Amino acid sequence: MMLTSLSRRAALAALMAFGACATPAFAADPFPSKPIQLVLPFPPGGSFDPIFRSLAEAAAKDLGQPVVLMHKPGAGGVTGTASLATMNEADGYTISVMHNSVIRAPLVTKVSWDPLKDFTYLIGLAGLTTGIVVATDAPWKTLPDLLADAKKRPGAISWGNVGAISINRIYGERLGKLAGTTFNMVPFKGGSEAFTAVIGRHLDVYGDPGFGAQVQGGKVRLLATFTNERLKNYGAPTVKELGYDLVIDSPVGLVAPKNLDPKVAARLTAAFRKAATDPAYLRQLELFDMQSNVISGEEYHNYARAQYQRDAKMLQEIGFKPE
Repeated sequence: MMLTSLSRRAALAALMAFGACATPAFAADPFPSKPIQLVLPFPPGGSFDPIFRSLAEAAAKDLGQPVVLMHKPGAGGVTGTASLATMNEADGYTISVMHNSVIRAPLVTKVSWDPLKDFTYLIGLAGLTTGIVVATDAPWKTLPDLLADAKKRPGAISWGNVGAISINRIYGERLGKLAGTTFNMVPFKGGSEAFTAVIGRHLDVYGDPGFGAQVQGGKVRLLATFTNERLKNYGAPTVKELGYDLVIDSPVGLVAPKNLDPKVAARLTAAFRKAATDPAYLRQLELFDMQSNVISGEEYHNYARAQYQRDAKMLQEIGFKPE
């Protein structure tokens, strides 16, 4: 009896020891345990490339895994981000850049997803700055010059933007209307293609963010910006101070598919919040005239809800008809 009891105790002790040793092997891997894909919804070569590449490199140091950029262009920067809205599983290994065209998409075209319900908002990062540029050898030296010419030739001057439903295109059309004219609006897939066209004089005007490097390099002339105040690095006036009350607020951030584990979301948010202070990333923001504005995922989600309502009201006021 004594031997049997000892044997049982020995067997139990051995089983417990095995369990203690085996537990780590069967436990879930800590996040992240493999590379993370960061979707850029625009083609390669635009301003988002160097900005988010530097951000990804900084975040990877904190996460201990590579953050790999994946370009998924289409529909003016909507397709790539929207691909996350239809994913069946949210594991934190696929995230995407979010911007206002995605939030606005259901208001201007038919989609099968909801930007307010089908994403996990992780963090707001920075604000895009929209400018109006022309080639340095173009005949227009100021925005009033451009608008005066456009009034003489309605619809003849081409105006490019990235995406047919972007706020930058909508505000370009609103500017033309307020000035008593129209432009020939030309949608582009990405900023690199558009800048090539305007520099080569195949496009007259480009009205989108990402102009900083091109202006500083002497390849384009900045006529005005859709900002509240003048940018400190340029002498160009704002559209508002020239008499047209048009200001574009256009933040960007990061999202994941819906129903992401809050612990995983918190880990990603913390890593990218830290990365948003990285000097190399901040230099890229300055180069492309983006303003750092880091906010929580909850704050960014609240902004998206409010922006959706603002866009709905604006589109109704201008008589926009969904496609």
